[in-house]
Amino acid sequence: MSYYSHASAIVDDGADVGEGSRIWHFSHVSKGAKIGRGVTLGQNVYVAGTVTIGDQCKVQNNVSLYDGVVLEEQVFCGPSMVFTNVINPRAGIERKSEFRKTLVKTGASIGANATVVCGVTIGAYALIGAGAVVARDVLDFELVVGVPARHAGWVSKRGAKLVFAGPSESAVCPESAEVYVRDHRGHVHVQVKNT
Repeated sequence: MSYYSHASAIVDDGADVGEGSRIWHFSHVSKGAKIGRGVTLGQNVYVAGTVTIGDQCKVQNNVSLYDGVVLEEQVFCGPSMVFTNVINPRAGIERKSEFRKTLVKTGASIGANATVVCGVTIGAYALIGAGAVVARDVLDFELVVGVPARHAGWVSKRGAKLVFAGPSESAVCPESAEVYVRDHRGHVHVQVKNT
């Protein structure tokens, strides 16, 4: 076995788990799930059969990844955060055909106890504050907080807050010295790496 699974965890036959991944106490990975290399699944994590988790993701304790969730590489899911997969659930009505895809792009972080409503895309390196309720798409490098989640600024790849002087000005990450610019749509991009 090229990954570690605690004795209390269940990894169904037909699940694809990458080398160096770690699956901790009482977690369950369903048949068909695809988990990349170097992934950590904390205690009591559930991964449904159509879920894809990219390399080096960290999914903290008590997180359920339901059908339709896709995590690209190096995504962080904080403790007890929630993904949904249907907009209007009813116990007595079967709605599996209405599941909506949720995409979390490379490097994004979702804070503890946040809720991500199905059908959204969370951009690369975005930062979702603890307890936020995300019901709309989040841009690359965007910081959102609150209920419902609202724009609260921009962050670098390292998670440091970026300060822009004006709409077309650049910002420098105080930790990495990478330069970030905003385009004509207000979207943020890395301009130069390690200047």
